[in-house]
Amino acid sequence: MNFILKLLLTALAVIILANFLPGVTVSSYTTAIVVAAVIALLNMFVKPLLVIFTLPVTILTLGLFLFVINAIVILLASNLVSGFAVNGFFTAMLFSVLLSLFRSLLFSLLREEER
Repeated sequence: MNFILKLLLTALAVIILANFLPGVTVSSYTTAIVVAAVIALLNMFVKPLLVIFTLPVTILTLGLFLFVINAIVILLASNLVSGFAVNGFFTAMLFSVLLSLFRSLLFSLLREEER
């Protein structure tokens, strides 16, 4: 149940960010849920591989290269899900940073409600 709630909150964050961020489009609410699921799967399976392969660069940049990896995950999701488009690498990077911040805010509010 907690996973489904987090998935729906991520979909809400995707919709809100797509409305405010130029260069990001989501065609429907269903697409946003699919995008949230695809991002979760990419973060689970692809991101750890990318982190391992780019570990020297990540260490050299003191972890800042993780922003690039997050942008790559967003671009992969954009290529995999029809109805979700991100125009450009820097838009994907900004979207990933804002998505992370927005999800952190929503999840912290969710934890406060559980108490």
